[in-house]
Amino acid sequence: MVTMDEDQAIAHVQDRLIERYPDVGPDVVRDAVQDIHHHFDGPVRNYVPILVEREAASRLDELSARSEDEQPAT
Repeated sequence: MVTMDEDQAIAHVQDRLIERYPDVGPDVVRDAVQDIHHHFDGPVRNYVPILVEREAASRLDELSARSEDEQPAT
C-alpha cells in the first residue's frame, strides 16, 4: 500500500531528478520514476523512495550520456 508520505517522497525524488537531468526532459524523468516506483510494489515500502531515486538516476545518467554523445561538436 502506497502512503501519502511515500507519494510526497516520490514527488520530491521526481523534482530532484528533473532538476538534475534537464537535458533528458521532464516527461522522460517522470516515466522513469513511475516505472521504477511500480517495480517496488510490495509489502515492505520504507526504502522505496530511496531505491526509486537510485535506479532512476542510473537510468537517466545513461540517457544523459547518450544525449551528450549525440550533440554536435562546436
